[in-house]
Amino acid sequence: MSKEVSLLPGMTIGVLGGGQLGRMVMLEGRKLGFRFITLDPAEDCPGSQVADDHIVAAYDDLRAAEELAKRSDMVIYEFENIDPSVVKRIETLTTVPQGSELLRVTGHRLHEKQMVSAAGVPVAEYRSVETRTQFSRAWQELGLPVVLKTATGGYDGKGQWMIRTEKDLHTLPDDLFENGQEFVLEQLVPFCKEISVVVARNKQGDIKAFPPTVNLHRNHILHLSLAPAPLSPELLSRAQQLAKQTAEHLQMVGLLAVEMFLLPNGDLLVNELAPRPHNSGHYTFDACSTSQFAQFLRAVLGLPLHEAKLRQPVAMVNLLGEHHAAFEQKFYQFPTDVQIHWYGKTTAKVGRKMGHLTILGDSTQQVMQRVEELGIWSNLTEEERSILFTETAIS
Repeated sequence: MSKEVSLLPGMTIGVLGGGQLGRMVMLEGRKLGFRFITLDPAEDCPGSQVADDHIVAAYDDLRAAEELAKRSDMVIYEFENIDPSVVKRIETLTTVPQGSELLRVTGHRLHEKQMVSAAGVPVAEYRSVETRTQFSRAWQELGLPVVLKTATGGYDGKGQWMIRTEKDLHTLPDDLFENGQEFVLEQLVPFCKEISVVVARNKQGDIKAFPPTVNLHRNHILHLSLAPAPLSPELLSRAQQLAKQTAEHLQMVGLLAVEMFLLPNGDLLVNELAPRPHNSGHYTFDACSTSQFAQFLRAVLGLPLHEAKLRQPVAMVNLLGEHHAAFEQKFYQFPTDVQIHWYGKTTAKVGRKMGHLTILGDSTQQVMQRVEELGIWSNLTEEERSILFTETAIS
């Protein structure tokens, strides 16, 4: 069980993970006067560049984790692909407000779906699969199309196989079910939009949800998030309520990103959870009354949560490795309603998130026009434009 402690400015927060999420949390934490130490395998990771100290070690290095705990008054994690047993060990040495149980549940797709269902929140129909025989029975019960996902690991489309027809069954690796790995087979629902809600909860049980975004993906990687999501007030309210209901059932402390599918009839299904700041919540830095990073810190510290209000329409657009050259070329040409967030990664690779821009405007249509005028990304297709702007009726 995590030890309880109240932190004051000048004390040290340890961060498991040195990516851009931790970096942005620490930049907000500097305003409150806290010091930071990170643990990450990379020597010059984005988080280490703004931390007071950095431990270079693998995430499963127990000795390094113990060192982080002993040098910190509190430890947080900035992503979920960490062995919960490592966090459980840290909990015996210092306070970990998010806790290892949240990590255990959200880091395992089967446990996550079971928990969401137990909260009374709808999910797509699914089956647990470990063998080829179970897989064969499961896809016949669910019917095609389905998507097969590894129960642990995997992100940005990795560890997933779309099976739309029986012909696709033969594209799975022959040895896929021979290593004792767990999988989740999900019914592939005909959703028309993906939306997400970032919700914060502190240890006192106070909950605040940020306005939902509608998200657009390219090559399984988030391309942009648009707020306010162009949906009815009733649907936006329902999405926030489902996120709060999930967070309350989990009794989580910190931040939870709840990704949902919107069906053509107006139904919402929860797809995935992330127990930390989320890419789709980056827009809050520049367009909301408080950012997801500041709210996360307030939640884990046990401070009262701020109201999470959207001040103006905004689009958050990711800058990937393939956009690096165009970004540098236009660096001095960005207008004042474009906010730059660069993560400090040393190597630009295709598909790697190097930074993001937030583009502000008076309307979502104006915001998206400005996105296209920047000329960094290819323009929206008609299908993408429909995903972002077409209204959906409520059942």
